[in-house]
Amino acid sequence: MSPSKRRMILNLFLNNAGSHRGAWRHTSTRLEEVHDIKHFQQIAIRAEAARIDSLFIADGLSIEAKAVQHGPILGFEPLTLLSSIATVTEKIGLIATVSTSFNEPYNLARIFASLDHISGGRAGWNMVTTGVERTAFNFGLQQLPSHKERYERAHEFAEVVLKLWDSWEEDALVQDKASGIYADVDKVHDIHHEGTYFKVRGVLNIMRPPQGRPLLVQAGASEEGKQFAAQYAELIFTVQNSLEDAKLFYQDIRARTAAAGRSPDSIKILPGLLVIVGATDAEAQEKANELQQIAPIERAVMSISNLLGIDFSVYSLDDPFPELPEPSQVNAYQTFHQMVRKIIVKEKLTIRELLNKYWVGAGQLQAVGTPEHIADLMETWFVEEAADGFSVMPQLTFGGTDDFLELVVPELQRRGLFPTAYDKQTLRENLGLG
Repeated sequence: MSPSKRRMILNLFLNNAGSHRGAWRHTSTRLEEVHDIKHFQQIAIRAEAARIDSLFIADGLSIEAKAVQHGPILGFEPLTLLSSIATVTEKIGLIATVSTSFNEPYNLARIFASLDHISGGRAGWNMVTTGVERTAFNFGLQQLPSHKERYERAHEFAEVVLKLWDSWEEDALVQDKASGIYADVDKVHDIHHEGTYFKVRGVLNIMRPPQGRPLLVQAGASEEGKQFAAQYAELIFTVQNSLEDAKLFYQDIRARTAAAGRSPDSIKILPGLLVIVGATDAEAQEKANELQQIAPIERAVMSISNLLGIDFSVYSLDDPFPELPEPSQVNAYQTFHQMVRKIIVKEKLTIRELLNKYWVGAGQLQAVGTPEHIADLMETWFVEEAADGFSVMPQLTFGGTDDFLELVVPELQRRGLFPTAYDKQTLRENLGLG
């Protein structure tokens, strides 16, 4: 596919203080605003003015009590927050993470259909399986289901949700006062699903979403995760921190998508990109150093322990990073196991060194520099087909988000890589996904 026929996609990771774990302690952060809905609404309005494609909210269903010491926790449930944001925006996409491991398909189909109607066709669902054991304890389970079982459930979960969104045909809503027919009963169908994990009669109790079905997003990079993406996803969020690995992942996903009977162009790949923008490279690096000084390494230890399913608090930070098993042998997040294992085999780091170097966010690509420097990196990854765009994660929300929107985005637009206006109404249309 010729790069001239593509255009970059930009998704903005919506955060309270910033993607850096020490962001809440930075002098620019206004703590009185980080749990105020108006804070998120204002970010969304500015992002839409910059013509960002979509906003994204990550989510989790558990937290360690001692973790609250180390930073503000985003407590707003994503669909609730995005419904509020939908009322102050008109074009920007709204993507929420909701787990297939600890939800029911009917409820999920209904709430995303509702968000799609509220927003005029701008909803997206980030389909995730949950690999944190303590989350299972919050839902009455004694242990986390196996990785294999979580993905088996996810496949059936997605099938049921798609059936429910399709249970109303496109022209089922009649609303004819004269005849007294509100909807055509021949175009509204019970789904009668009976599977291994779910039995759902249907029909969905809200009419067909404006997009037909909200945009489907996925973020897993295990073998099962990539197969799941190839079958269902239209957008992929991924953690890649080298151009070489990102190109291999890009080619792999496109090949799997084709093998699943879909056009490779029907799926777009967006690596996470942690950004700090400065007027000069030195200024940007100074901001990065300042953040590093206030980052709580204890919080990073908790995070990596949850993601890898290993209690790192029993180690000294200056111990060599322990040898990790093959990703397929663990029951936590295999994507992170795979990434960390590759790093420690190659670089032989201590725990402290790995956390300081790679765990600013959660191992994503980092860009620190001038708008031109950051645009150069993004253009290289885009042109060399390592990415179709980026999920942008400002390390500082206050100031840092505006720096990206006001300085980097115009530079990308000047280069002809990113559009200056929305062409359509729905999220899927604006992404060119039909």
